[in-house]
Amino acid sequence: MQNRDQFRPRAPGRLALLLFGVLLASATHGAPDSPFNAIHPGEVWLDDHGTAINAHGGGVLRYGGAFYWFGEHKIEGELGNTAQVGVHVYSSRDLCHWKDQGIALAVSDDPSSEIVRGCILERPKVLYNEKTGKFVMWFHLELKGRGYHSARSGVAVADQVAGPYRYLRSLRPNGGVWPEDLPPDQRKPLSPAEQEQLAQYSFSGGPPAPLPFPTNLVCRRDFQTGQMARDMTLFLDDDGKAYHIYASEENGTLQISQLTDDFLAPAGHFVRLLVGQFNEAPALFKKDGKYYLFASGTTGWAPNAARSFSANSLRGPWSSLGNPCRGTTAQRKTTFDSQSTYVLPLAERGGALVFMADRWRPRNPIDGRYVWLPVLFDNGAPTLEWRDNWSLDTLDGRVAAGANGATPAR
Repeated sequence: MQNRDQFRPRAPGRLALLLFGVLLASATHGAPDSPFNAIHPGEVWLDDHGTAINAHGGGVLRYGGAFYWFGEHKIEGELGNTAQVGVHVYSSRDLCHWKDQGIALAVSDDPSSEIVRGCILERPKVLYNEKTGKFVMWFHLELKGRGYHSARSGVAVADQVAGPYRYLRSLRPNGGVWPEDLPPDQRKPLSPAEQEQLAQYSFSGGPPAPLPFPTNLVCRRDFQTGQMARDMTLFLDDDGKAYHIYASEENGTLQISQLTDDFLAPAGHFVRLLVGQFNEAPALFKKDGKYYLFASGTTGWAPNAARSFSANSLRGPWSSLGNPCRGTTAQRKTTFDSQSTYVLPLAERGGALVFMADRWRPRNPIDGRYVWLPVLFDNGAPTLEWRDNWSLDTLDGRVAAGANGATPAR
């Protein structure tokens, strides 16, 4: 999410609630020696030390027979909305029991560093590059003290899956490169009249009502400096090519950018999708040769109704499949009080997929919760249903097949 200071939640998370949740979870099903063998969306999840897992806005990499979960490490209070520690990583073999593997990428105490303590570091994702044998991390980076105006992507690399990761640089993707789907007659600098038109806009992360979105002007404005890149994910296709998907053009458009063979930079090929529709929190996945995308609207920290799309090619065209959530009106309007961050494919479970999302608590970020649910399919469209608890064993049967077996929502 971007420009989150524009939107405030109705109620803050509180330390007392967090501590109560930790104690309750320890006493019931979260302690390291307990027989807890299920995923409980929205509850406090504990690691092997009995400590609440701290990996927000993250993604999961499958490597060496284990799952590695990378996410933002938060601290108490509103200061936790900035990066005070770095990227935390945990490992598991069943998505239920998680071992703390420490800080994969630490923030710096060097004031000249782009990832100095106090910057904004969000939505880290990691891919393994089989050609180089390196683990590559990308994340959304906002330079310290500049709010959400930097709109950059950070890149780090490691020799071992859990790190430590070495920060390389940040960038705005595809500087000096035109989108492949931008009409040739639009591939030119802004005219003085167009510059004046764009100057009338005051962008704050959402649709610039009452003015219409200036369809190609922002993209062309950023041609030389590189495209804005905020909420993001990574996607590795079947052919080994990797892609960076991010909210761009003042959040008005998503862009899909192919990465170089080493995954360390844009390859100079990118397209725009859902132009002017203001999507963020992209989570891209593939099923039976078709591409799917979950995203959210742009309402800052406050949750909104999820959106889903499909395409036969990453280049599009992308078709809207509507709200994937099934349940009560409140659940559908707020995506179960969460926002998408990643979709984890499980090839060994019959092609099953896991939807990963976060419940943000910006006034006490450490109290944010995780909502993970199986992805079902209904007439070719991905759907999500609430489950109080579920496990990988469930995915071998009715969930993988898309049957309705949800437990009642509480």
